[in-house]
Formats: sequence, structure tokens, C-alpha cells
Amino acid sequence: MKFKGDSMSGVMELSVDWRGRPCKANKHGGMTAAVFVLGLQAFEMMAIAAVGNNLITYVFNEMHFPLSKSANIVTNFIGTVFLLSLVGGFLSDSYLGSFWTMLIFGFVELSGFILLCIQAHLPQLRPPHCDMVSDGENCLEAKGSKALIFFLALYVVALGSGCLKPNIVSLGADQFRRGDTEQSRRLSTYFNIAYFAFCMGELIALTLLVWVQTHSGMDVGFGVSAAAMAMGMISLISGTLLYRNKPPRGSIFTPIAQVFVAAITKRKQICPSNVQMLHGSQNQVPATSANVSNLLHTEKFRFLDKACIKIQDGEKESPWRLCTVTQVEQVKIIISVVPIFACTIIFNTILAQLQTFSVQQGSAMNTQIAKGFKIPPASLQSIPYIMLIFVVPLYETVFVPVARKVTGRSSGITPLQRVGIGLFIATFSMVAAALVEKKRRISDETVSIFWIAPQFLIFGLSEMFTAVGLIEFFYKQSLEGMQSFLTAMTYCSYSFGFYLSSILVSLVNRITSASSHSGWLSDNDLNKDRLDFFYWMLAGLSLVNFFNYLFWSSYYSDNPSLSPPRQNDESPEQDLENRGRETLKHMNGCSWK
Repeated sequence: MKFKGDSMSGVMELSVDWRGRPCKANKHGGMTAAVFVLGLQAFEMMAIAAVGNNLITYVFNEMHFPLSKSANIVTNFIGTVFLLSLVGGFLSDSYLGSFWTMLIFGFVELSGFILLCIQAHLPQLRPPHCDMVSDGENCLEAKGSKALIFFLALYVVALGSGCLKPNIVSLGADQFRRGDTEQSRRLSTYFNIAYFAFCMGELIALTLLVWVQTHSGMDVGFGVSAAAMAMGMISLISGTLLYRNKPPRGSIFTPIAQVFVAAITKRKQICPSNVQMLHGSQNQVPATSANVSNLLHTEKFRFLDKACIKIQDGEKESPWRLCTVTQVEQVKIIISVVPIFACTIIFNTILAQLQTFSVQQGSAMNTQIAKGFKIPPASLQSIPYIMLIFVVPLYETVFVPVARKVTGRSSGITPLQRVGIGLFIATFSMVAAALVEKKRRISDETVSIFWIAPQFLIFGLSEMFTAVGLIEFFYKQSLEGMQSFLTAMTYCSYSFGFYLSSILVSLVNRITSASSHSGWLSDNDLNKDRLDFFYWMLAGLSLVNFFNYLFWSSYYSDNPSLSPPRQNDESPEQDLENRGRETLKHMNGCSWK
């Protein structure tokens, strides 16, 4: 049976154009359409990175907030950006679709940049000029209407960027059919190209835009961010006629809630030994498309299977009392990915330090690299992206083909393996940061700013593995109608990581202040603080987190319906047979023990 829209192996993969009409394979989607989404990703990243990565300088020097409070303002802002990605994912999957969500909130983000530019330009909206390092006690902190306008502008940017981010990933990935072997390979390539676009945006932001902020003023810098965002919106709109759009499916939370309500209601029931007796069971040989509309039964979280027990023969039961196997399995997937998600929070807490304390660390070093030229401390964050614009293409063109021959996987290694490699490498970023900070504190002369380059380089390499692997993992675990929301969980990891950073800074200050004259991070002068101790603590937490990840990733197993497409040397018939055998392993019943 065939359906309108793109389809593979008789399984519907409904996509529509911007007017809601079924897509045509030779006209819509593919890398041609994805390029316009990549344009928005690069420009939007350029705009938001120029603000976020140098924001601590503006908050500390211009708004006169204390150093630890400035660091928390930055981490709370970035954390809110990523937390709001859940809102964007929900609105997209449930009501608006990725394209319209991006269009609306892209203009919201643009308006926030414009308001930030106005606030930074007008002296009456900022406290009187004052040197926070030499005369911090006499500097007036921004309060009242000045603080209100600043935070309003900042969080309008957060709202727009947060709701935009998961949809950039999902709309770009939606241009490829996951059930087709060649398209699936291009999907993995797309994720690597998307990260390359991300790196280019970050690189330009951390060099050109930060230089503009430093030498022409933050008001001009915020204005350039607004111009970059406008260019991104032009790129998005230019591809309107080419996009394959997944239509919204209604509230994604209702079916999830129905499973829990039905399972609790029938908690005293006993699961049948034959899973075919469960309502909506699809445990036949699976379709060859990974983008299936039905999921096969698995043995995980068997209590939830009780939601599929039919107790009123011949009568129609309420969806709040009887659910399908697919509904239950979707909830099982969401529960299963939570530990994987949680293990990346510490990773993003480390990232928070590179965007806050490491910038201030650079400010206390010798920033002159040539006669008459000083490098802005925030621009040190561009070092890993200079490396990555060369490493990412090598990863795609050299490592992936070699790994593909060894593993038979279209992506070379699994997304979970990729995440694990990145989490392990991240630990050494904090080790390097702690060693360099100790050297800076005990050195008789001002240390060159390039001494902090290793911590950025190491983390940049780890991010190439972890960030891309996590996004690919979450996208491939999602069913129709949940791509944006599950992708948003990736960004939530960033959010919780930055919030955890704020909590750790406050907690460490409170504990260490009680046992010594002043806390590790309680002063505005890094020469009096013990930032190196804080870095060592994060290195230890990161190592413990890596072993925690090894446990949960080894426990995790895919639903067989979401298995990757066949290997290169398999025919469709062989792939179907192999996946059928794999399915039989999951059909041994679900009796409650």
C-alpha cells in the first residue's frame, strides 16, 4: 500500500510543502534545501555566540555586576536559551511545524538583538562609567529601569534563540528520508556539515565580531549581531519553496500521559505471555524504513505494557485506559534516553567555564601578540573552531569511510560511541585549565594569553564528538511528530549544564568561605581567588561522569524498529531477514515477575 508523500517500502513518511501539499521527490528536500537551513544556522550562531561568549565582559565592565554574579548572569542566560528549546520543540511538533516556528521566533530573536543594541548605545540606560578592577567598590551596579531593560532584551534573545535551535536541526534533517540507505548516509553527513556551519559561525563571532565589540563598542557589536541574524532569516525564507515539512501531529504530551494513566489504572492486571494479545501489537517482521509509524514490542519497563491490556472485549475503551504498543514503546524510548541525556550535563558545565571564568582568566594575562595589537580574551574561544574547520572535514572524509568498512555502519561509529569519546576527552580540558591557572598565579611575570589555548583546543575536540553524536542519537530515536522535541532534549543538556555551573559557583563560594578567609571564587580579582581548585573539582566530576555514562550506554538498547538501514553489502531481502531475526529476540512474552 502506498501513501501520498514520500514513502519507502510501503511505510508512510508524510511530508508537505509550505502550502500543505504533498512533496515531490524530485523537487523538495535533499541537500539543496538543507543548504538554506545551514545558512540560518551559521548566521544565527554567529549572532548569538558574539553576544554570549563576550557577555561577561559587558555585564562586568559596563553594567558593574560583581564577577561571580556576572558569571551567573551569563550562565543563567545561556541556560535559559537551551531550556526554552523544549518550548520550541513542543510548539513545532504539536501545532506550528518546524518552518513556521523558526520564522516566528527568528524575528523574536532579531528584535532582542536590536533592543540590546539600543540599550548599549544610550548612556542613560547604563550606569556611569567606572573601572571595576581598580575601583570596583565605588562603581554603581545597574538597577531599576536600567537592569530591567537589559534583562528584557537579553531574555527576548533567549526566547527567540531557544525556540529556534531544535527546529534548525530537525528541519534540516527532515530534508532526508531516514528509511533510504543512501539518504540515511547523507543524513549523517548533514549532521557533520551542520556542525561545520556551527563552527564557522562561532569562529567569525569570536574573531571578527568580538574584535568589533572590543574596538568599536558593544553597541556596534550588538548591531552587527542583529545584521547577522537578519541575513540568517533571509537564508531561511529563500528556501521556502524547496523544504520538505513534517506537519504537526497535535499535542505530543497527551499520548505520553495516556500511557502512564492507563498503566496505573491497570496496575493489578497480569501481562499476557503472548505479546500478540497486547492492543496494537505489531510484532511481525519490521518494515525496512527507520521512519516507521509503528514500533515493535520490547522487554524494557514491562509495567507500562499493562496500558495495552484489553479488558473489555467487544467494547471500545477510552484512550486513557487502553493504549497501543507503539504509544507504550515511545514512552519507553523517552525514559531510556534520560540517563544518556543526564550524563552530558557535566560536559556542558565545563563548557560554561570556558565562556565565563576562562575569559576573565585571559583578561589577567598578557594579551599582546604583536606590536600595537592585543587579542580580545573572548577571541581565545575561536582557537578550537579554527582547528575544527579542518578536523570536521577530515572526520567525514577519512575517519568515517574507514570506520564504515570496519563496522558496516553508515555513520562509521554509533552516536553513543561518539558521545563517550567526547566525554572522556573533556576531562583533560579542565586538567589543562587547572595547571595553566596555577602557573599564572605563581609566575613572577604576566603569562601570555596563549597558555590557555590548550583547554579550548581539548574541549573543542571533545565537543566535535559529543555534541554531534548526541544530536544524531536523539534525532534517530524519534518517531514522526517528535523529532523537534527529542532534539530539544539535546539543548536541555546545555541548559542544565549552565544552571549547574551557577549552582556550583554559589555552593563552592559558600562552603569555602566558611572554612577560609574568602571563597575560591568570591573576589573580583582572580589573583586572590583559587580558580585552579575549582577546575580540579570539575575535572574529577567529569571523570566520574564518564564512568557513569559507560554504565548507562552499555545498558541502553534501540527499539528494533529504529535500527539503522542495512549495511552496504546487504540486499534489501537480506536486511529484512536479519532485522526479522532481531525482532524475534523481543517476542518472548511480557509475563509480570
